[in-house]
Order: sequence, then C-alpha cells, then structure tokens
Amino acid sequence: MIALAVPVVLSELGWVAQGVVDNIMVGRLGPVAIGAVALGNAVFYTPALFGIGLLLGLDTLVSQAFGRRDHDECHRWLAQGVYLACVVTPPLMILLAAASYGFTRFGVIPEVASLSGGYLRILNWGTLPLLLYAGTRRYLQGVGQVRVITLTYVVGNLLNWLGNWVLIYGKLGFPALGVNGSAISTCIARVGMAAAMLGFAWNYERTRGHPLFVHWAGPELDRLRKLVRIGAPAAGQIVLEVGAWNLSTFAAGYLTPVALATHTIALNYASISYMVPLGIGAAAAVSVGHAIGAGDPGRARRAGWMALALGTGFMVCAGIVFLVAPRPLITLYTRDLRVLALGPSLLWIAAAFQIFDGIQTVSTGALRGLGETRVPMVANLVGYWVLGLPLGFVLCFVLRWGIYGMWIGLTLSLIVIATTLLVRWNRDSVRVALEHSKI
Repeated sequence: MIALAVPVVLSELGWVAQGVVDNIMVGRLGPVAIGAVALGNAVFYTPALFGIGLLLGLDTLVSQAFGRRDHDECHRWLAQGVYLACVVTPPLMILLAAASYGFTRFGVIPEVASLSGGYLRILNWGTLPLLLYAGTRRYLQGVGQVRVITLTYVVGNLLNWLGNWVLIYGKLGFPALGVNGSAISTCIARVGMAAAMLGFAWNYERTRGHPLFVHWAGPELDRLRKLVRIGAPAAGQIVLEVGAWNLSTFAAGYLTPVALATHTIALNYASISYMVPLGIGAAAAVSVGHAIGAGDPGRARRAGWMALALGTGFMVCAGIVFLVAPRPLITLYTRDLRVLALGPSLLWIAAAFQIFDGIQTVSTGALRGLGETRVPMVANLVGYWVLGLPLGFVLCFVLRWGIYGMWIGLTLSLIVIATTLLVRWNRDSVRVALEHSKI
C-alpha cells in the first residue's frame, strides 16, 4: 500500500506545485499580476475538475479489469476515457471562453479583469491535454504503474518553470509576454505531460506483450455510459467539496483583509496536508479494485482499512503540528501581528478536523474501488451545503463569530461526511464479502 501510495501522493503534491510555480514566477510583476493569475486559475479549475472527475470511473473499471488479468479490457476502458475527454472538452472550453469575458461584470478591478481574461483564454487551450493526461493517469494507476506519474509531474513542473522564465520575462530571444507567457508555458507543460503519459502507457504494455494501439477500440456507447455513470457522481462530489471551500473564501472577503489573509494561510496548510490522504485514497481505489477484480473481497476489505489507517495516521501527525507550532507556520507567510494573533486559533480548528478530513478522503477512494461513487456525492451535498455552510454563515455573520464561525461550520461538515462514509465503507465491504461467500 505504501509503495503504491507514495508516488501518487507525490503526484498530488506536484499538482499543487504547478500552481505555486506560476504564482512565484509572476510575483515579480506585482500584485495585479498575482491576482490575475490566481483569479484565472480559480475560474479555470472548477469546470476542469468536473471534467477530470468524470474520468475517475477509470479507477474502478481499469483496476477491476486488471485484477481479473483482462488486459484487453483495460485497453478498451482507456480508449473510452480518451473519447470521453474529447467529447467533454468542447463544452468546457466554450464555458471557459465565455467566463473569460465576464470578470468586469462581477466587479473585478479593471486592470486585474483584463489580465485575467487574457490569461484564462490562453489557459483554455490546455483543457484537452489536461483531460487526456488525467485519463491516462487513471489508467496507469489502475494497472499499478504509479512511479511514472511522479516522474511526469517532476518533468512537467521543471518544463513549466523554464517556460515561465523564458516567456514571462523574455529570455533566450523570446518576447516578454508577462502573465500571458505564464499561461502559454502551462499549456505547453500540459501537452508534454499528456504525451508522456500516453508514451509510458504504450511502453509498459509493449514490454508486457500487450500492445496498446494494435487493437485500439472504437467508441462504444454502452461503455461510455457506464464510465459516465460512475464518474459523474465523483465529478459532482469534487465540485461540491471544492465549491464549498471556495465559497467560504469568498465569504471571508466580506469580513476584513486580516480575516481573509488568515483564512487563506490556514486553508493553504489544510490543503497541503489534504494531498496526502487524497493520494492514499487513490491508492485505496486501485488496491480495492484489484482485489475485487481478482474475486478476493477479503483482501479488498483489508486494503481499504489499511489505507484508512495510513491516511488517518498521517492526519493525526499533521494535526499535532498545527497544534504545537501554529505561529512558526504562519510566519512563513507573513509577520503581520494581526494575522499572527488570529491565525493560531484557525490552525487549531484545522487540527481538530484533520482526522475527519483524512477519513472522508480515503473512504471515498476505497468506495470508488468497489464502484460506489454516489454516496460520497450525497454525503458532500448534505454535509457541506445543507448543514455545514448554513451553520457557518449563521455563526459568522448573524452571531458575529467572524471567520471562526465559518470554520466551525466546515468542521461539522467534515465530521458528518467522514462518519457517513466510514460507516458506508464498512457496510459495503462486508456486504461484498458475504455475497462472494455465497457464490
């Protein structure tokens, strides 16, 4: 489990690093450029993550086929993932193109709106490579080839850094394109990452004697429907979760600049720690899927619980760090005394929900290995949007608890979601084992 999870965790951290590289490289252009890149990325990733979520069904379908040693079936599912990415891309690009002209209508500062619109229109051309990368990555995870994913992210980040340096500032004879140069660099890096993933998949299958493209499958409507049937709830779950936290950030903007800055810093640390159970959850989906495909539900159940132990154990450690060293962590971002006064309490709240965040994330992955994606979506809908966010808004704005009230509401969300998914994982894994014993 560790051997499978570590490369995936590093890949998730590499995903975060790509945005960090962009922000750092445009930092010398000033606050307007930083804001433009941040805003453009925020608008891009919500629909893009929905597209990526649709491909999460490959975790279930490829890993279970691989567990049965049905390599041709794995290939067919990869082909359907490629077709789905091609089908989903045009509507996503149209939506993003329309959004790129709407910044000024929502009161964004004109100079920021202009840069964000141009940045997003260029970044939009990287949508198809991003989805092709995502689909091929799920395939490689499903067949247990995870180290190449980490390698691709490392090379992709280096390529993005080089492209930013050349195109933003006009190095090596190229014109200085500023923020637009960063968007071009990101698109180039994504094309390279998609090509690398397909190349690794082809080489892996060639060495195994199962040529990937010799009998490439055509579009199959029934398979595409099945892939969407599993992936759509997973996509909805991602949008509900990311949307809830984005809405909390938007709400923090109605408080004070200090509250917004403190919220952003605490959320950054919570997001970084979240990447580890997210990677472990992906490993759980693959391990559980392999075991189910092999007809061994007992091993699937053990794999899920092992992943939960690893994810929860890490989050306990992260929570301890947040508890004992909040000020040094905040100091890495700022030395503003007002932020330093407010920040430790938020990190203490973050420490309180780390365990629940780990449980819900890994449970989601383990359930995906069983083929269950609807329950996590419903749990996120109820936990965040019916309970947690309304409570957070009441505590924050009605009872005037400020940003603490918002975070208390979000903590309640995670407790409810984690409890629901943990109970569901235990029940479903037992049910699958009993059904198999009757066969």
